Amino acid sequence: MNKNIILKGCIIGFSLILVSLFAMYLGLSRYYSSGFSYGTWINGVYCTGKSINEINDELLKKYDYEGLTIFMGDGKSYTISADEVHLSFSFEESLELYRERQNPYLWIDNLKASAKDKTIQPVMEYDKELFEKKLKSFGITDGKNMDDRRVRILKGDNGYYLVNERKYAFDGAMAKKLIYSSFENLKPEIDLEAAGSYKDLSLTKDMEDTLKLWDLISEYQNCNIVYQMGEKQVPINQGIAADFLLLDSDGDFVIGEDGNLCTDEEKVYAFVDALADKYDTVGTTRLFHATRGETVMVKGGIYGNEIDREAEKEYLLNAFLNKKSEVHTPEYIQTAQKQGLDDIGDTYIEVDMTEQKLYYYEKGRLVIETSVVTGNTSLRRGTPCGTNYVYAKQKNRILRGEDYETFVKYWIPVKGAIGIHDSSWRSEYGGEIYKTNGSHGCVNTPLDEVAKLYDMVEIGTPCVMFY
Repeated sequence: MNKNIILKGCIIGFSLILVSLFAMYLGLSRYYSSGFSYGTWINGVYCTGKSINEINDELLKKYDYEGLTIFMGDGKSYTISADEVHLSFSFEESLELYRERQNPYLWIDNLKASAKDKTIQPVMEYDKELFEKKLKSFGITDGKNMDDRRVRILKGDNGYYLVNERKYAFDGAMAKKLIYSSFENLKPEIDLEAAGSYKDLSLTKDMEDTLKLWDLISEYQNCNIVYQMGEKQVPINQGIAADFLLLDSDGDFVIGEDGNLCTDEEKVYAFVDALADKYDTVGTTRLFHATRGETVMVKGGIYGNEIDREAEKEYLLNAFLNKKSEVHTPEYIQTAQKQGLDDIGDTYIEVDMTEQKLYYYEKGRLVIETSVVTGNTSLRRGTPCGTNYVYAKQKNRILRGEDYETFVKYWIPVKGAIGIHDSSWRSEYGGEIYKTNGSHGCVNTPLDEVAKLYDMVEIGTPCVMFY
């Protein structure tokens, strides 16, 4: 066979194959021109041969956005959920745009591994009025303009404090933009501090002077002196120390030649007087739980604590100015068995003139209970009420008065000439004897009982006396 004929036949056959293939390619291109090209994957969904509505439904099933959580610099957080602002998504517009932009004649490019999956974003819609209302309810984007933020020194219950609106200032306007942008870009959260919504602003000369003054005040009111008042401690905290500052007639701080703040000595002394007024218990009125089961009011008496005010004024002024740090027990002119407001403790004598009873409690345990006879009320010699104390103990003492001279074996004085003693001339105690045949004011006690009391009681023991 002629070689030319064979070659010609091969050329014609190969040409027919090429034409067929090209026709098939063009046919597929025309087919893909109304849909998605062969091998098109979008957001993990195979799209070839599917309508936009079908693809949109499949994409929405895989797409989930619950809303935006906003984290503040102070640790607080707020959330705007997608549902409460009626957020909705649709991929239809993006799918349509993608389909229009694809070249149906280049569908073969989708066979490449790098072209397996395309990514598109949905078009979102939400109620911006509801979003704005929700954001406003948080109160985080409201506030002063950044240029209006000041530096001030104010006074509160805990002393002076600094309000520095220029430090770590929150830019609400910037934060608002960031929140909207994050939500519209479907981000699950936004950290406003990390995003730059907090910043330090520049200071004016007056602001710098205010900060220097604050350093002086902060150091001044930093006091570490603590008064030990019995079981309770009374610290001289910043609120108290701040009141010691000397102010001029305009209410401004007075600064001495050494550049330090000045102290108003009278205010230091006033603190000591107030402390003593509260914790001095000599002659005060006490609420006392009587053995008879009720709480009685006991006024007056010589028992209690009395602070040495002058000594404490001198101490506190020097200690404060020298920045001492210590727990201090005040000096007393007179001390009780215990310091503090509850100074009676659990060891005491109780004389109930209404019940005509004497009780002695030792460490909270009743060890003596006896009937007694107190002062004769018909002759206006009634035993006086008050919280007193045993200030002496004597045996075999002769008691003398204007119209009597009496020998007693045991004498336990508790207030002046008023005391507890035996009374050998009596054979009966208790009842209402005191009203017509009572003592000159002392507490007449059976010999055996007063002997036991004499041996047990110590000098300084409180004696609570009441009707």
